[in-house]
Amino acid sequence: MRSKRFARRIAIEVAGWTLVVAGIAALVLPGPGLLCLFAGLLILSQQYEWAERRMRPVEIAAYRSAAQSVQTWPRIIASTVFALGIGAVGIVWGISPDAPGWWPVDEKWWLIGGWGTGATLLGSSVFALALIVYSFRRFRGVEDIDAEVERVANPDDEESSPREESR
Repeated sequence: MRSKRFARRIAIEVAGWTLVVAGIAALVLPGPGLLCLFAGLLILSQQYEWAERRMRPVEIAAYRSAAQSVQTWPRIIASTVFALGIGAVGIVWGISPDAPGWWPVDEKWWLIGGWGTGATLLGSSVFALALIVYSFRRFRGVEDIDAEVERVANPDDEESSPREESR
């Protein structure tokens, strides 16, 4: 039993810190940096109180933003168009057409990354569309957004797992 807990802890640590490092790298490289960083902290919050403390305000703000983003049709349409636009850019990036005439530097610097970058953009597009669908189904038509956000962010399950305080 003890080795099972140790293995779980190692898996949580490796997954969490890998996502945190990938998220930090993706903040400057193409990719969903903030989402990776968020996911890494979310995983680490199962083990560490410091990570949970940093996650709570982000989680509440994310739910509030998700709820507000689907309250009007113009917001829903704009979000969907933007997410589809990211997917379209990913396809163009992957196809990697020749550089246009206005491109001021050597053609080898046009759309660097090919399908690797294009696939990341497509993945971001699919993820954004999935979040729009989730937000629509969960929050559309809710009259008291703040109450619903609190309900979603603080579920009533009494199960608590022991966390280790690390400094």
